[in-house]
Amino acid sequence: MGFDMGVPLYQAKAEFFRTLGHPARIRVLELLSERDHAVHELLEQIDVEPSSLSQQLAVLRRAGLVTQRREGGTVIYAIAVPEVNDLLLAARKVLASLITDQQSLASALTEGP
Repeated sequence: MGFDMGVPLYQAKAEFFRTLGHPARIRVLELLSERDHAVHELLEQIDVEPSSLSQQLAVLRRAGLVTQRREGGTVIYAIAVPEVNDLLLAARKVLASLITDQQSLASALTEGP
């Protein structure tokens, strides 16, 4: 399915970020960026009900961000777009920068008159 590229780029970006806008989806992508995981492995590391995880995986699949395959009776998920790893790293760097900026501001507020 993926994203509708018939819309302006800024709208497509907004839709993309909305797709990422759930903590369980971010955690799934973080885990899959390390290696492919079976569903039961994801459930062990993400504190959600199986039905909720299934919904979140379906959203990521429809967006084209993850793929699934069967190995025997096990469903394995993988990152479909390797650049997702870069995005997760960029988000970490942005958050670290924001925290540093906030800490600097807090220090300046407590130090000055």
